Amino acid sequence: MTDPVGKLPSELDQLPDRDPEETAEWAASLDAVTKAAGPHRAAYLMRRSLQHAEGAGLALPKLLETDYVNSIPTAAEPAFDGDLEMESRITAWNRWNAAAMVTRGSRLGVGGHIATFASAAWLYETGFNHFFRGKEGDGSGDQLYIQGHASPGIYARAFLDGRLSEQQLDNFRQEAGGDGLPSYPHPRRLPWLWEFPTVSMGLGPLSAIYQARFNRYLANRNIKDTSNSHVWAFLGDGEMDEPESTAALTLAARERLDNLTFVINCNLQRLDGPVRANFRVVQELEGAFRGAGWNVIKTLWGSAWDELFQLDTTGALVRRLREVPDAQFQTYATRDVAYIREHFFGAEPALAELAKLLTDAKIAECFYNSRGGHEARKVYAAYKAAVEHKGAPTVILAQTVKGYTLGKGFESKNANHQMKKLTIDEFKGMRELLGLPIPDSAFADGLVPYGHPGADSPEVRYLQERRAALGGPAPARRVHAVALPEPEERAFKALYKGSGKQEMATTMAFVRLAKDLMRDKETGKRWVPIVPDEARTFGMESLFPSAGIYSPLGQTYEPVDRDQLMYYKEAKDGQILNEGITEAGAMADFIAASTSYATHGETMIPFYIFYSMFGWQRTGDQMWQLADQLGKGFIVGATAGRTTLTGEGLQHADGHSHLIAATNPASLNYDPAFAYEIAVIVKDGLRRMYGPDAENVFYYLTVYNEPKPQPAMPEGVEDGIIKGLYRFKEGTPGAADAPQIQLLASGTAIHWALEAQELLAADWGVRADVWSATSWGELRREALECDEALLRGEQRVPYVTRALEGAPGPVLAVSDWMRQVPDQISQWVEQDWSSLGTDGFGLSDTRDAARRHFGVDARSITVAALAQLARRGEVSASAVKDARERYGL
Repeated sequence: MTDPVGKLPSELDQLPDRDPEETAEWAASLDAVTKAAGPHRAAYLMRRSLQHAEGAGLALPKLLETDYVNSIPTAAEPAFDGDLEMESRITAWNRWNAAAMVTRGSRLGVGGHIATFASAAWLYETGFNHFFRGKEGDGSGDQLYIQGHASPGIYARAFLDGRLSEQQLDNFRQEAGGDGLPSYPHPRRLPWLWEFPTVSMGLGPLSAIYQARFNRYLANRNIKDTSNSHVWAFLGDGEMDEPESTAALTLAARERLDNLTFVINCNLQRLDGPVRANFRVVQELEGAFRGAGWNVIKTLWGSAWDELFQLDTTGALVRRLREVPDAQFQTYATRDVAYIREHFFGAEPALAELAKLLTDAKIAECFYNSRGGHEARKVYAAYKAAVEHKGAPTVILAQTVKGYTLGKGFESKNANHQMKKLTIDEFKGMRELLGLPIPDSAFADGLVPYGHPGADSPEVRYLQERRAALGGPAPARRVHAVALPEPEERAFKALYKGSGKQEMATTMAFVRLAKDLMRDKETGKRWVPIVPDEARTFGMESLFPSAGIYSPLGQTYEPVDRDQLMYYKEAKDGQILNEGITEAGAMADFIAASTSYATHGETMIPFYIFYSMFGWQRTGDQMWQLADQLGKGFIVGATAGRTTLTGEGLQHADGHSHLIAATNPASLNYDPAFAYEIAVIVKDGLRRMYGPDAENVFYYLTVYNEPKPQPAMPEGVEDGIIKGLYRFKEGTPGAADAPQIQLLASGTAIHWALEAQELLAADWGVRADVWSATSWGELRREALECDEALLRGEQRVPYVTRALEGAPGPVLAVSDWMRQVPDQISQWVEQDWSSLGTDGFGLSDTRDAARRHFGVDARSITVAALAQLARRGEVSASAVKDARERYGL
């Protein structure tokens, strides 16, 4: 049904109107304004009315977009708390040295980015001088997520501060010698400076949100007071296209993270051209963030625009700014004033009249230079408003010119992201623009010189005094890690003794161990269980009532299962992070928790459990971020393997995560078969990651959802479990000349190998030893280290070679993974090598059918073993044929 004018009825038409006459009067007033003053005036009044209503606390939908003007009028800007002239000189030096560093490096072809920092220089300098808390004051200081492409500017400031030398600047992107500077913020490469890796793009904003959330988690659990820590994330407008950039905006608003500020540098350009060529990215971002519940501050125009807005008595200027697409605005910044008069001000008569009041110099100043992000007063006002805002996170949309101060060859050019150097003449022009005292003689050798006013200059003293007042240098990473005491042995012994006749999946074994460790008096509170809405799948619901699910609001409702023993309990001091269906969010949680030892000086022990298919495959980039950030903890790929998760189809069948994990040097990857192996691995992991000689590594464990009786731990196998291989069960002795073979298996595949061991002995008179390969990856890692030692003249035999030394017969390896997983170690095995695996796409069927399909079940192993022995002449070829027929292959 439609109303008389043919429009669909609004939701208000469904509500009773207690005073239709009053409603009609309001509508008539709006019609009258539209007729008398025009639709623009009517729209203005409507927006102002809605803004007023929002400010008065009326429950109305928020405006998602405001006019294309600054959120903070010039008259409302607070007094600037600093020496603007001094800060301008400091910023000039930083601009110069950032450009010089990249230009000098370009001689060697190492590249670098100049234009991003040139546009964002004041966004950083204002924060460093007035807002960013350091780590030498009270608390943990602020957490700074620096935009990766702006790193040259941060290095330049550290050089001015005396924390970096000219030699180090000259080693930008030249790390092989050990004294270089990494291209982007890489804590693993420069651990005293960088805290947070922010490239790949998109991971910075996601991680910043979960870092702010984890800060509150620590406080609400009474582990550390983080009330004075603020998270600042510096982002590019083009970066916001990454899905991770906006994936958690509603979480930040929902949990009222007013300890978080995004600063988005809206220079309107991405790597190849305009971010939104035919649209306006600032308005789009404003709508997205406001819709998600954020406080939005737009800092778009510099003070030169004040006169223009005062002259805009008809609103024509504001309307024009709202309609000009970004690509056209970039064009204005590169064309002459006559072009701007014709194409911008000539759009309507009111604007043309306004332009007559402006000199060419005024128009040039506005369109070439005057952006809000280039003025310290504007940026200061935005930052102050952000940190003072309560109840929601804030995003600052700061408009700048990409390549600002680098000259007409750089500013607003589509290609400036790929431009790596300035000419000497361009540097001399930049010198004059910035007013730097660098003589022509400094260019005598054909190289652009670094500039420094002197260690005792007013600029350096001012910079250092400002930082001292804010708590020391920034950015900076500080580690005051204290070794955690070893947990009581009781938790591990429960798994050492096995399960007897009771069946238990290794997933449940890990959860049981974690639950017991969380009860430890010394370290129990430091465990951080993380799960993406699959806790019941992994048997973790028993943790709900005891540990509680973290919620900053506590539990404001009565759960539907309150009368049950394992009810869904949320609590403000809850220990479990149950993230909903977001593996990316859960990984961001893990990264924040795993690096708390450095960020906050509080060591936490996170374990993140997930469907293994959706770990390394879906969030592998974050695993590298974790390694870069020197994170520690246990990542647990549950329902592992390609054949244990039946009925879910190819996208849920993981036969390759161990291959992906093997590419990460910080990841120690284990595929345990039994509960006691999990206990040994976790105990050793706690020692390696949190003991007196703590290492910057993390563990990836795969566990299975296949219940099996869990044997007791044999004597003397701990070392083999940790190194990756030990003989679990010797074959039954047979005839003296009986053929022999070694079966190596990992994870759930060991059960198939044990069954094959029996078939080989009973049906074919073959003796097979079964080995548990707890880590193909660690065997390979140690073997590679031995190979490297040979290059240094050291004679070292790999452990896998020594473990299998003298073992009779060939070797057959089998797992629930692709053959490439066990094949990682084949070159260090002296015996004849063969492997079985689950190569190809997964499929839905029973476990037995899936294993028969991939040829990894016990009967297939038996036939493969006989075929391997037949090739050696140790059994007849007919035996292989007979076995195929007997077993239905």
